[in-house]
Amino acid sequence: MYVTDTIVALSTPPGRSGIGVIRLSGKEALELTRLLLIDNNFEPQPNHVSLKAIHDSDSREILDHALVTYFKSPHSYTGEDVVEISCHGSPPLLLQVIDSFLFLGARAADAGEFTMRALANGRLNLTQAEAVRDLIDAHTHAAVRQAAKQLGGELSSRLQPIKDSLLDIIVPLESTVEFVEDDLPEDIIHNLAQKLSILSANISEMADTFRRGRLLKDGLRVTLVGRPNVGKSSVFNSLLLSDRAIVTDIPGTTRDALSEVLNLDGIAVLITDTAGVRTSSDTIEQLGIERTRRAISDADVVIVIFDGSQPLTYEDKAILHEASDNRFIIALNKSDLNSFSEVVPSWAESYQLISISAKTGVGLNSLSAAIMNFYSANYTNESSFVITSARHYDLLRRTGDAISSSENLILQRVSEELVLAKLYEALSLLGQITGEATPEDVLTQIFSTFCIGK
Repeated sequence: MYVTDTIVALSTPPGRSGIGVIRLSGKEALELTRLLLIDNNFEPQPNHVSLKAIHDSDSREILDHALVTYFKSPHSYTGEDVVEISCHGSPPLLLQVIDSFLFLGARAADAGEFTMRALANGRLNLTQAEAVRDLIDAHTHAAVRQAAKQLGGELSSRLQPIKDSLLDIIVPLESTVEFVEDDLPEDIIHNLAQKLSILSANISEMADTFRRGRLLKDGLRVTLVGRPNVGKSSVFNSLLLSDRAIVTDIPGTTRDALSEVLNLDGIAVLITDTAGVRTSSDTIEQLGIERTRRAISDADVVIVIFDGSQPLTYEDKAILHEASDNRFIIALNKSDLNSFSEVVPSWAESYQLISISAKTGVGLNSLSAAIMNFYSANYTNESSFVITSARHYDLLRRTGDAISSSENLILQRVSEELVLAKLYEALSLLGQITGEATPEDVLTQIFSTFCIGK
């Protein structure tokens, strides 16, 4: 990650647009720009825009007149010399400009390499770098606000006092190992254990926000389940306002899970249509049913769909039982039929029931509102602190375990060296969150999820 060659990439999305931005970073960024401009006297003022003619590196003909902005090291996004060229957004033109830079000696940037260089040069820590990716990938206003807070350093600022407290405990313990032959006094042991207990509770409180944070970042996962021909795919299509799923009168038409993202009141909702659950000897249908069961276990909300035009069956009851470990809603479909009845068996009376018609759209607004109620119940305060990354959650949990272990070891009067080993482990895990002690293969995995040009 500490390479210093000059990289180039298109930083705006591929495709035709009014403007396309090409970014270079590295010690030769300005010199390569001079070569493309055929202007060895070009001495741009940092952070100011210049209108210049850019040329083909081979034929030297003018390709376009572009806006050129120079950011001088270390006051740039990457901490290196950076040049951004804003051309007209013709894909062939942008490709030709990039090819010209490659011909002159630049290298095509890898995914996330600009941000990785910003991390290497101390312009960002790892949590802020991940926030850049989250901000680009955000699908909702709430996700944008959360990513912006993390980009501003919210998580790292909350972790720093915990690191400082760990060091305040480690330093006297190290002194004890070096200079004190006797065991620690009882009052000091209890004082250290109490400090570690408070730290462990703080870490657990942070980690426990991950469920709300995941909902904020990724939205709700909603799964539609029911026996064949109750209208799951019709409800799926009606919610999406699109004929996304194939609908027929033949039971077992849906063989596999089908997912689409729906925007409900600015919140991303991933809706999954599933294969009908029933006893079947068809191997392919059995695989689909197994995937349905996995989708149920992964869902935040399960919508159990019954055919309200027919008496509820034993299979309906079995499906409801299978979904009982999740938050779920019962939707009585086909309210447009004359045979529809809202009378249900006693085993279904205590659950939330909504009458709908996938055909006419009646009741779908109520169903959408019920889905959003689950979101509101889990995330009602967007100003509160939350963890949105599974990586951060895992490292916080492991940090909490290491601190709890060190607390137990102190109370058991074991060797200070063993206690210190656990404390250093906790400190290292916290360092992996912010990038101070993150293995290079982990960094490679993280930055591979970034887009080219960022």
